[in-house]
Amino acid sequence: MALADPITQPQFYQSVATKRLLAWAVDSVLIFIISLLIVPFTAFIALFFFLGLMLTVSFVYRVITLAAGSATLGMRLFAIEFRNAQGQRFDLGSAFLHTLGYTICWTVPILQLISVILMATTARGQGLTDHVMGSAALNLRA
Repeated sequence: MALADPITQPQFYQSVATKRLLAWAVDSVLIFIISLLIVPFTAFIALFFFLGLMLTVSFVYRVITLAAGSATLGMRLFAIEFRNAQGQRFDLGSAFLHTLGYTICWTVPILQLISVILMATTARGQGLTDHVMGSAALNLRA
């Protein structure tokens, strides 16, 4: 079984780019809150490297949630989830690779810009990492 075809089954990809943006906002707030909750346990030393802490929390959060349900908590809220090229949910390896690609895109702004443009313009709403892995985010209710 492969990913749904965007021509014959467009309902799987309808509004996915918008939902991904909204899910990203929810996830970013959750990651910020988790990072803030960790700070006191470091005797407030983490305030000096808060962005690094957030990057680490983000990486762990995304790998765990993607491996557990093929979607972050924000994605679950908006009823979308990732599927690999064969149409299967992410396993731990896929979750790790997707998160690694996502993180690399955020550290190289031109890659992130390319990813956003791809999500907004491709039929499946795939970002750069999705194109490399052959994965896509799908509507669960479709």
